[in-house]
Amino acid sequence: MEFTTGATVVLDIGKTNVKLTLLDAGGKSLAEQRCPNIIVNDEPYPHHDTERIWDWLLATLRLFSQRADIAAIVPVTHGATAALVDADDLVLPVLDYESTLPQTLDRQYQALRPSFAETFSPDLPAGLNLGRQLYWLAQSFPSEFGRTRHILTYPQYWAWRLSGVAAGEMTSLGCHTDLWQPLQQTYSTLVERMGWENLLPPRQPGWTALGPLRRELLQATGLPEHCQILCGIHDSNASLLRYIGNVPDAMPRTVLSTGTWVIAAAFGKPLDGLNEHLDMLANVNVLGQPVACMRFMGGREFATLAGPEPKQCSQVDLQGLIDQATLALPCFAESGGPFFGQVGSISGPPPQTAEERYALATLYCVLMTDYCLTALESDGPIVVEGSFTDNPYFSGLLAALRKHQAVSFSDDTSGTTCGGWMLHHWGHTSAVHCESAALMQLNGWEAYRNRWFGLVQQT
Repeated sequence: MEFTTGATVVLDIGKTNVKLTLLDAGGKSLAEQRCPNIIVNDEPYPHHDTERIWDWLLATLRLFSQRADIAAIVPVTHGATAALVDADDLVLPVLDYESTLPQTLDRQYQALRPSFAETFSPDLPAGLNLGRQLYWLAQSFPSEFGRTRHILTYPQYWAWRLSGVAAGEMTSLGCHTDLWQPLQQTYSTLVERMGWENLLPPRQPGWTALGPLRRELLQATGLPEHCQILCGIHDSNASLLRYIGNVPDAMPRTVLSTGTWVIAAAFGKPLDGLNEHLDMLANVNVLGQPVACMRFMGGREFATLAGPEPKQCSQVDLQGLIDQATLALPCFAESGGPFFGQVGSISGPPPQTAEERYALATLYCVLMTDYCLTALESDGPIVVEGSFTDNPYFSGLLAALRKHQAVSFSDDTSGTTCGGWMLHHWGHTSAVHCESAALMQLNGWEAYRNRWFGLVQQT
């Protein structure tokens, strides 16, 4: 087996899974390992099992170091998560953003949080607003919070743990946190009110090399002394990197980042059309620019509808559900989305087989995506990134509903991994290989969409 030089490792921590990918200097994947992202439902609150991830990470890096000379490690993670650390370690476990926080302090927080016009961060359930998490931790655990030296957003926590250098970064700070003003590119008034400025470390671009691996980790991982740890980035923003810096007329106007969350990012759309009550928001890209977005927990809802042992369906299964008017009505996740708080239901004859459940999950996620694109007033080309590119029907069904927009899908299922690699090679052009989605012709598909739309509008 040939030993590769100049390789990149991307640490991709999604809400459902953790993935480590080894890529060569040209961006080709050489190896990949995965493990589930497990939440510890124990005192003092539900939290991420960071020690389990850490032990797995070090062991996997040792394996990868035998295959390649690794020049950089790039952390890419989900948003709405932060670590409170002192000089050496966590002062509190990393809170799971899906935790239901006590309501006793929520009224106090509501009086403190900035307006949507300032942050373009909607008022979200559980801990999806990072500011709410931090306020609750500060009030509930004052002693531990008082020992905090740095508040680190999640990619930067892993960068700090690997390098020892604390940094902030705009894509994670601007991810519905209540902590950031996207238009002014500065902290929100909440940060000033709470006195958190000194706890938030200096900001760095996501592509910045913070430094080499901590010396005590060299032997444990087998990595070379010249391996650099990059600052890192929020995962859905990593998926956008391939579309930043291209010729504007050739750039897709909307990118669909699909995974546990489906996030529609509409380039160039004004922020004043965003409706905070529909889970619309402004994310911030790696250059600090606001991007109008709308989202729902598509991967989670797909898994719920498809069942524990999903089995890919056929076109006959899809047509059968349309013919019998079986519709899934939102929502099937406990967090986020334009229909958060409504209990999902099935109208019409329920699916009977694993294939029909997969088909219904597919139809539902296409309709939810179409709903979000319409609400965002998306125009111009659409590119589908991420896990839904594995679904053989998703892009074609979406294209049949969006005939006024060209729909295509990327050639890989992980825009986050490609984005992480691009951070290591920042400034170099990365070709975007996309395949046009052929319109999938199903009888009554548009009428089915119209019926679904009418039903969800009544709820």
